[in-house]
Amino acid sequence: MAMIQLMAMSTRGAVAVLVAALAVAGGAGCHMQNGALEATASDQWTRSYDLSAGGDVQIVGGNGTVSVERGAGAKVEVTAERIARAAAESTAKDVLPRIKIREDITADRIVLQTEGLGGIVFGVNVTVNYKVVVPAGTKVRVRNANGAVTLSNLDAQATVSTENGAITGKGLGRGVEFRTTNGNVTADVANFDRDTVELRTVNGNIELTVPKDINANVIANVTNGGVDVSELAWEPSGEQTRRRVRGRLNAGGAPVDVTTVNGRVRIHSR
Repeated sequence: MAMIQLMAMSTRGAVAVLVAALAVAGGAGCHMQNGALEATASDQWTRSYDLSAGGDVQIVGGNGTVSVERGAGAKVEVTAERIARAAAESTAKDVLPRIKIREDITADRIVLQTEGLGGIVFGVNVTVNYKVVVPAGTKVRVRNANGAVTLSNLDAQATVSTENGAITGKGLGRGVEFRTTNGNVTADVANFDRDTVELRTVNGNIELTVPKDINANVIANVTNGGVDVSELAWEPSGEQTRRRVRGRLNAGGAPVDVTTVNGRVRIHSR
C-alpha cells in the first residue's frame, strides 16, 4: 500500500513539473506572438557559385523575403541576411550561429534551403532574407513559407510558391507559375513566347501586364471579386461574366490562366 501511495505521489509530482514546464513554454510562445522579442542579432551569409549555362537555382525559405534578379556576370551571387530575435540580446546572439542554410550544389543546379534550429527553442524568432543574382538564362524556383518574393528581369522560366506573402515579377522574359495563399500577385511579362503563364492566389488581387502583340489564350476566374480586361484588344470566347472571362489575344497561342478566390483580377497590356 505504501508503495502504491509513493508511486501516486511521484506521478503527481511529475505531472506538476510537466505542467510548470508547459506554462513556461506557453509564456515564451505568448511573448513571441505579442511581439515582445525586442532584442535582435543579425549577420550576412554570402556565397558565390559557378553554374552551367541554362542551369537551375532553387531557394527554399522559411520566414523571410526572397529577391532574385538577373545580373551581368556569369556567377550566382547570394547574400542571406540571418536575423534572430529574442527577449534578451544574449539569447539572440547565441541563436544566430545556429541558423543554418543547407547547400546542395552540382554543376547545373544550386539548391539553398533554410533549416530550422536544432533542439527545443522557446521565445525565439528566426528570419532569413535572401538576395540572389543569377546569370542570364538561369531557371529559378522559389518555395517560401512567410515572406514576399520578388523576381526581376529574368529571361528563363520561373516558379514561385509561398503561403503568406506577395509575389512580384518585373520584366520577366519567359513563362511563369506564381502561387500564394495569402497575398497579391503582380507579374509584368515582357515576352513568354508559347510558355505557360499561371498566376494563382486565394486571398489577394492579381495584376498581369503582357505585350500588346503577344499571342495567347486567356482564362481569368474570380470567386469573390471581379475581372477587368477592359484595356485588352482581344477576341472573347464563350460566355463572359463579371467573374469569369475567356478569350484570345491576337492569333492565340500561349496559355494564360489567372485565378483568385477572394480578390480582383486585372489584365492589361504594355
